[in-house]
Amino acid sequence: MIAISLKVNAARSSLAVTWDDGAVSHIPATVLRARSRAASQVRADIEGRAGSYDAVTLSGAEPIGTYAIRLVFSDGHDRGIYPWPYLRAIADSTF
Repeated sequence: MIAISLKVNAARSSLAVTWDDGAVSHIPATVLRARSRAASQVRADIEGRAGSYDAVTLSGAEPIGTYAIRLVFSDGHDRGIYPWPYLRAIADSTF
């Protein structure tokens, strides 16, 4: 599975992903932020320090080669890399 199109909505509250199988996913920014696999986020989750991301929006998105995307959030978090299979798993488990 590969993302062939990515678009942040006008409110910056979700990411629309069109997959190579024709499926389209709309993933809320709050879910993406909470599911970041960045070391700092994983550590916070382990230690029970995970924050509330209710007001977080997407500030940017950068492709990482042909295998992933790096998302930037309004709270300054910019270390999460979302490989296509992981992003699809988030999308499939969210809805």
